[in-house]
Amino acid sequence: MNAPIVNPSGAPVFDIERIRQDFPILAQQHRGKPLVFLDSGASAQKPRQVIQAMVRCMEERYANVHRGAYRLSEASTADYEAARAAVARFINAADPREVIFTSNSTAAINLVAHSWGRGVLRPGQAVLISEMEHHANIVPWQLLRDDKGIELRVARVTDAGELDLEDLAAKLADGKVGLVAITHMSNVLGTVTPAERIVAMAHEAGAKVLFDGSQAAVHRRVDMQALGADFYAFTGHKLYGPTGIGVLWARLEHQERMPPFLGGGDMISSVTFEGSTWAEPPAKFEAGTPPIIEAIGLHAAIDYVSAIGMPAVEAHERALVDHAMRRLSDVEGLTLLGRAQDRGGVFAFALDNAHAHDLATLLDRAGIAVRAGRHCAEPLHARFGLDGGTCRASFGLYTTEGEIDYLAEALTKAREFFA
Repeated sequence: MNAPIVNPSGAPVFDIERIRQDFPILAQQHRGKPLVFLDSGASAQKPRQVIQAMVRCMEERYANVHRGAYRLSEASTADYEAARAAVARFINAADPREVIFTSNSTAAINLVAHSWGRGVLRPGQAVLISEMEHHANIVPWQLLRDDKGIELRVARVTDAGELDLEDLAAKLADGKVGLVAITHMSNVLGTVTPAERIVAMAHEAGAKVLFDGSQAAVHRRVDMQALGADFYAFTGHKLYGPTGIGVLWARLEHQERMPPFLGGGDMISSVTFEGSTWAEPPAKFEAGTPPIIEAIGLHAAIDYVSAIGMPAVEAHERALVDHAMRRLSDVEGLTLLGRAQDRGGVFAFALDNAHAHDLATLLDRAGIAVRAGRHCAEPLHARFGLDGGTCRASFGLYTTEGEIDYLAEALTKAREFFA
């Protein structure tokens, strides 16, 4: 993108109209109306800078990485490793080797469940999650429980949609928890969990900590050195990058203890028919041809949001959240799921007399894209008595207050229709 606009104080200016021009898809009409895209929590739209970087790679610099002694392969390898370094800077990792590329957050969490869970945890130990987890942070631990005899514990969520820290402490108290795996920001409630406090509580009880940062890394600055966690997962496609690439940040000392997740090329030091030895981290966990083009796209996405400035993105979102809370709370018959004090731009809601899928279909006719269902969080919906699901509006850095107003007006009309 162009150099960021600055005000007289030298601070960046969040120019929403200029930002929106970077996203080609937002210029289109949807059912004869301007597209109002409020499903960024599922997957964000892509700026032109990301699209162009990936095309340029394919047209000018593409070859397989870590394998060729020719110019194109060396250039592609340099680009791929530059993407790793960009991720490390973005999350303030102490060392780029702490960054493992995966296909998405789900793959990153499964990597920890398989390698740390099966290679380091012992029968009789427990994994502690919460009621607000995405299925990607539930199912891998259930598989581990069933396979290895690990206990799975679940910390409660309050009626306000916040993590119950007293219950978390109680479930840590016996010292048997080997790993706490918690969302950093709920994809349904918008709740931002008190991450540094969770780390302190878990470490005091002898447990390691994994955060699912799929939502949080998009909406606010995350700092691995300040956070003090052991593992952190996030995905490229929610961060305005492409699908097919995610990140697992893992401390090097943990990577050393973990056996490989997948076997194949590029993750080995040597291979004989009698046995194999492993490459040094992070290559040990990146078997086969990696997501080269996708890594370059993620690099471009990180450069894009970094040029805007994550503090500016976060300030924009805080204003959107405050505005949405006021406007949506005024819609008669609308139930908002979760009212945490610290929350991001995710709003799940139910409307009187309207099934979530019917409501989403009606909003689609108005040009509004929202998600309907249980958002890969069935246990959380059951916790709040909404087994039929909810609609969810989730914001991106291109979301405007005018779009939230339009959503509120459409919901008011929808209530009249379903009544």
